Amino acid sequence: MTATPAPAPTASEAHLRARLLIFAKPYWRVAALALVTMLTFALVDTALVSVLRRAVDEALAPIGAFRDLTPARRYDRLLGLAEVYGSLALAAFGLRYGQMYVLTQLGQLVVRDLRRALFAKFQRLPLAYFDRNPVGRLMTRVTSDVDAIQQFLTQGLVGLAQDALLLLVFATAMLVYDWRLALVAFGALPVMVLVTSWLRGHMRTAFRETRTRQAIVNANLAENISGMSTVQLFGREARHRHDFGLLNASLLSANLDTIKWYSLFYPTVALIAELGLALTLWYGGLRTLEGAVTIGTLVAMMELLRRLLVPLQDLADKFNILQAAMASAERIFEVLDEPETLPDSPRPRPLRHLAGRVDFEDVWFSYHPSGQDVPDDAWVLRELDLHIQPGESVALVGATGAGKTSVISLVSRFYDVQRGTVKVDGVDVRDYAQRDLRRHVGVVLQDVFLFTGTILSNLTLGDERLSRDRVIEVCRFVGAHDFIVELANGYDTPVQERGATLSTGQKQLLAFARALLQNPDVILVLDEATANIDTETEQRLQEALEKLMMGRTSIIIAHRLSTIEHVDRIVVMRAGRVVEQGRHAELLARNGEYARLHADQRRRVEEA
Repeated sequence: MTATPAPAPTASEAHLRARLLIFAKPYWRVAALALVTMLTFALVDTALVSVLRRAVDEALAPIGAFRDLTPARRYDRLLGLAEVYGSLALAAFGLRYGQMYVLTQLGQLVVRDLRRALFAKFQRLPLAYFDRNPVGRLMTRVTSDVDAIQQFLTQGLVGLAQDALLLLVFATAMLVYDWRLALVAFGALPVMVLVTSWLRGHMRTAFRETRTRQAIVNANLAENISGMSTVQLFGREARHRHDFGLLNASLLSANLDTIKWYSLFYPTVALIAELGLALTLWYGGLRTLEGAVTIGTLVAMMELLRRLLVPLQDLADKFNILQAAMASAERIFEVLDEPETLPDSPRPRPLRHLAGRVDFEDVWFSYHPSGQDVPDDAWVLRELDLHIQPGESVALVGATGAGKTSVISLVSRFYDVQRGTVKVDGVDVRDYAQRDLRRHVGVVLQDVFLFTGTILSNLTLGDERLSRDRVIEVCRFVGAHDFIVELANGYDTPVQERGATLSTGQKQLLAFARALLQNPDVILVLDEATANIDTETEQRLQEALEKLMMGRTSIIIAHRLSTIEHVDRIVVMRAGRVVEQGRHAELLARNGEYARLHADQRRRVEEA
């Protein structure tokens, strides 16, 4: 890899640092305390060198102003200075401890706020964002990227401030002791600055690439763990292991590139530091022999230069942290700056009660990214006109990809249409606050998601207004109570990740009870709600559904046509359009699309 001169800090870097400091602004008192502690430590550290200088000149040096002191006087002076040195060392220890504690506290406070901001942003982003961003990639933002910011604040940014204070105090002390010798010693500093500037751009590029590849590895890992049953079912372990190995090797390559630049940085800076010490020793030794500088002063200058060079030598680590943080900050702010394409109206319509009318008026919809032209084959819904009366039960049927699920997603406004309008009670759903709209729409999905917790917590979703008696009443109503009480701890039985210990039918029943508990008082949406329930359970659930749908607008999606024969209207969809609609008997009599679907399903059942 050919090295190229690193550019000066860009405006974007300064902008990123400024945005990060916004998160630290509420804790400026903590940061100020840390800076005061740093300054005090620098002064105490310089005082330690001053005591060392006096000890050499007044008690140890054979020449100088104190050469005529008796051994006893030298011993007393040395003992007194040693006691002062020990006291200052204890003070330095206390200051260093306090500084580290305060800095770590500052970093953790900012990390907490960053994670909270990211989580809140995830809550506001539309589902389309999660459709195109893997879980592993988003997890990297909240974990390793945020940790990099924490290191930036505690060790990088504030560490640089501490180093600047130390450099200022040590350099001032050296100039006071002997300005000529100090200027000679400072000769190594410009070289160090040039070296760090040269390598800085390369290190940031390497860290950006490392973070990107780390996110890819995390996304692949999360996907494979989530889909492990499918991997093992189809015997794809070897193939997936090979693919992961390639991604892991790519991450290794990026890390090795980072290590290369870091490894070049540190020994180069160390060599420059040693050359600076050698130059100082040579020139200071000459002045000492001439009697212009005392031995104690030379020792103090060497010690101060050594301490002054330590923060410069640590710049490798500091820039390591800073470049990693800048790469992480870009990714974090990319999420925080993601447009919220489903914002609430500035003045949302109040929604206290719904009659339950739903209208689709010339709706065109696609999952294609917003702001881009939609290809003709990407439209999921085309010219859809559908009107559902209050209290009417409507079933959507059709082949996979007909657009059924998209219809119910638009009712809850999980997505916005590109053309046309979706209305609830004659009002465009975009004019309602999303929270108010969804509070009136109960949804039972085919893919049931259960959170880690208990059966009870998954049903109430943390709503303390729902009593245990109310939960039991609803579970009895939907037929879930019997299997729940047979579990080890009943309603307090722990639920493993995604409800791994429950059958698919049991999870469906829990989802149905959860929808009822959240009080869908007007509109009920069932997406393949009975698709994975056995015949006996289905019969129980059908009775509950008939009671449940009375007085409510119900939109039902079902591949099992036997479950929707009783609804008020069946809407047959194909390629995003309505091709037929009517009651079960009417559609069979027409001998059209629905009759064909019904016959095909009956034949498959008989063959099974």
